[in-house]
Amino acid sequence: MRKGALRVFFGLMLLQSGACLADARDLIERRADAALGALYGHAPGTAALLKRAAGVLVFPDIEEIAFGSGGQYGEGVLFIGGQPKAYYATVGPQHGVDADQGPKAQVVLFMTRQALVDFRNTVRWEAGVHNRVSPLRLDSRGRVVAERAPGPVLGFTFAHRAGLLNHLKLAGNTINRIAR
Repeated sequence: MRKGALRVFFGLMLLQSGACLADARDLIERRADAALGALYGHAPGTAALLKRAAGVLVFPDIEEIAFGSGGQYGEGVLFIGGQPKAYYATVGPQHGVDADQGPKAQVVLFMTRQALVDFRNTVRWEAGVHNRVSPLRLDSRGRVVAERAPGPVLGFTFAHRAGLLNHLKLAGNTINRIAR
């Protein structure tokens, strides 16, 4: 069994109990910066959007697991004003992203201060339940657009090599703060 798959399995088990073995802060931050760099390369218009956000939650390397009922797990960092403020883990349904597309990442933008406060005050925040996450995609001209009228929480899912994955949604992902 792959080392990453074991990490995901144990991460899922520990997340359910409220405790989680996590990467070091600096490693998560470096990976998050690299993921944001990849996002800017795929969709240059995202930089201005991220600057307007009250908070930016980045999960730089979400791993999919294929055993059991499948799923995905990743660790990330919440940036407020460009500074890392808290660390989180996400668990969700398996999306079936091809390994040749590179690591999958998710970025959640809290566009209002209230949406950010609500997120930070919720234990086991679930996308689509606690707040609708408006998925963002690239249109035919390469501009970032929302599929429907955007709400206060926006989200990207992308693969580092393949770019934005317009068909993937964040609904069903559960996000929990992890202690450091």
